[in-house]
Amino acid sequence: MTMHFPWGTTDVVDLPTVGTPVDTLTDLSAVPGGPGARLAAARLQAEAFRRELPTTGVPDSVTTCELVTLPYPTRFGLFRASRAIAPFLSITNRMLVIRWHDTDGRPRVLLFEPSDVELGKYTPYFDKLARRTPDVVARRMVTEHGTVLGHLARLGIAPHDVDYLVFDHLHTQDLRRWVGTTRFQADLGERPEPAFPNAKVVVQRDELAAMAELHPLQKPWYQPAAYRHVPAEAFLPIDGSVVLGPGVAVVKTPGHVFGNQSLVLNTSTGIWVSSENVIAAECLTPEHSRLPGLAAWSREWGQEVVLNANTVETTADQYNSIILEKTLADRSQADPRFPQFFPSSELTGAWTNPGTKPTFSHGAITHQA
Repeated sequence: MTMHFPWGTTDVVDLPTVGTPVDTLTDLSAVPGGPGARLAAARLQAEAFRRELPTTGVPDSVTTCELVTLPYPTRFGLFRASRAIAPFLSITNRMLVIRWHDTDGRPRVLLFEPSDVELGKYTPYFDKLARRTPDVVARRMVTEHGTVLGHLARLGIAPHDVDYLVFDHLHTQDLRRWVGTTRFQADLGERPEPAFPNAKVVVQRDELAAMAELHPLQKPWYQPAAYRHVPAEAFLPIDGSVVLGPGVAVVKTPGHVFGNQSLVLNTSTGIWVSSENVIAAECLTPEHSRLPGLAAWSREWGQEVVLNANTVETTADQYNSIILEKTLADRSQADPRFPQFFPSSELTGAWTNPGTKPTFSHGAITHQA
């Protein structure tokens, strides 16, 4: 298998595949008919995979680590539904640490959303926002809770024991310190050695391809220059959905970006799904939301979910992907009105953002086999 990497190199590199393909989750774009037909197919496929995933087992453990709480436009996070007066809401980005053993007994460690918060600040949208925000205001709106490496040290996980780095998409992500570079990096003052020397980035091939020539709608959210000298061998591009380990799957959920993907976990409380397709569990069941406007908007427009819509690359596909996620997830044991959907960036109440306090928050996924 070969691939031309899109960020400035013309090398053609043989890249291995990873995981077991999920035959029950097919490419919805191949379904005859329009987006409505694809929506119906998404429900049926999700129901089938929901029965299939538990047969693969459960991972050894799932641990949640908070990274940063930051402002995010309300009109993006709650799309057209919110009637909150606050122009910004707060979201908390968290990393999930998943551990399991392969059938041959080999231990595995997967990091989901291991964001380098320091370098992520230079994403064009957030960089421009920071330049316009006085320092005294920024200090009240941004809280850094911990670092990726700090959390791993606390958990007793050595960086060389990490096997997989997975993101729902590569918005805001700068991976140079995680996987190294092939050249000197002027902005870092060094050619960084990889913090995770044995880790591979599992990413949809569609997203890598889309980064070859970003559309104007995409440009505010990517840092393409940060990938120009990342070694191609650091990536494991996949096409579609795969099972990586017992109860651990990466499922293709296009829409928010072309190559969006979700983490799906079978745990002691049932199936969880995590991505940034929505920013709160109640966005999957807005009829139960107390956020101003969500329930009424859902009824008025017949919308079953409320999208996280900072990008509108393929909005109908994103809606269909969220329905797939909603169908896969079990209901919360804490409050069955809400699914076990864990936003990778979860809506967080703050006194500075009136009208945006979530009705319900998961806060963490905790699992121990």
